[in-house]
Amino acid sequence: MSVQERKQRERADRERLIVATARELAEQQGWDAVTTRRLAERIQYSQPVLYSHFRGKREIIGAVALEGAAEMASAVRAAASAADGPRTRVTALARTYLEFAERNPAVYDAMFQLDGGLAFAHEDTPEPLRDAFAALLESLGEVAGDGVHPGLFTEVFWAALHGLATLTRAGRLPPEETGRRVELLVDRLAVV
Repeated sequence: MSVQERKQRERADRERLIVATARELAEQQGWDAVTTRRLAERIQYSQPVLYSHFRGKREIIGAVALEGAAEMASAVRAAASAADGPRTRVTALARTYLEFAERNPAVYDAMFQLDGGLAFAHEDTPEPLRDAFAALLESLGEVAGDGVHPGLFTEVFWAALHGLATLTRAGRLPPEETGRRVELLVDRLAVV
């Protein structure tokens, strides 16, 4: 391995450590607790080292969001591929999405609530975000119904899931009814 390759590997390792530490701290104490000073202390690097990877907290949030989008896409695809038939695929997708949001609240916030400097629904949208949407579209497109644009249907279904995740987490909807809400969503929106 060349010196250049070793330096690149070490840089990538440091970057993963910064993102993992930010994510862990945010999940434990919330995003307000994530500061470059605190991150530098936790990973035992100086703040200038952090700034050589990320210009600030906003970019760190963006990196966590991209990592989360990739994880969510993988989870949704795995759940959908394990299900048999359109209805069970869509139900599995919805449950997996909501479970992801519940298990990873800080990551979910980084993806959809906080400013991570990422463009959504735009030509320069980063690939992990595009892929997360594609993971939803793969199953939802088949149940959009005649004359309904699959992408538009996916946006509406995703918005409903996001609303359920956000309202449940905020204590506005009782969590014990989540299963019934998913069934209602699938029954009323999806053509299965």
